[in-house]
Amino acid sequence: MGEFVVRYYLCSSLVDYSKMELHNEYHWVEDLLKHVKFPCHALLVASSPDEIEKTRHYAQEIVDVMDKHGLCLSGFDILDRNSAERTKELVNKADIIIAMGGHVPTQNAFFQEIDLKKHLQEFCGIWIGSSAGSMNSATLVYAQPELEGEVINPTYQRFVVGLGLTEKMILPHYSSWKNEVVDGLRLLEDVTYPDSQGHTFYLMEDGSYVLGDTEEKIEELVGEHYVLRDGVIIQ
Repeated sequence: MGEFVVRYYLCSSLVDYSKMELHNEYHWVEDLLKHVKFPCHALLVASSPDEIEKTRHYAQEIVDVMDKHGLCLSGFDILDRNSAERTKELVNKADIIIAMGGHVPTQNAFFQEIDLKKHLQEFCGIWIGSSAGSMNSATLVYAQPELEGEVINPTYQRFVVGLGLTEKMILPHYSSWKNEVVDGLRLLEDVTYPDSQGHTFYLMEDGSYVLGDTEEKIEELVGEHYVLRDGVIIQ
């Protein structure tokens, strides 16, 4: 566990785009409202730091959807390539930090480049992860291959170092990828099962999340999920 003083919500998926509202099947929003005084200031951390306009668009959507649920912001910043040199300042200014979804290795590399883990050591607030952002919050991250070429690429790193907020290796959107085929191999049976040898992966359905608090020393997985360990789904 890192030295953050933080309550965290590591969501499989933050926004339900079919309804343009937050995934709140298991009431994490109500818990958040007990622990934060709104309006407050947020920092949204990019998953694709060089795609400035795309990131801005998704960030604004997240902010607009939060507003629908009474999570009103006094303002927000975006941490991307343009603002990377201000990382420490932006982290210190934030009450809530949201790690956005996207391509896990791309976001992970950005986190390493800006030394985000170091800048978070003094952060005291709320951390919200969505998809890739939740995955990269772990001490060791399973960067499950998802793009064509990644399964068969011998230099693709499937395990990378994350932020150290949780020990749980999260795989979001389970139902949407469990029947996927990448590079001619079944992503679940041929790739993820073997990769789970010696590890525990948490296969999460959208709506589910990991709730943790470094001060209260609690962590629990809320909502529908499965546990994959040593090549076997054990629950």
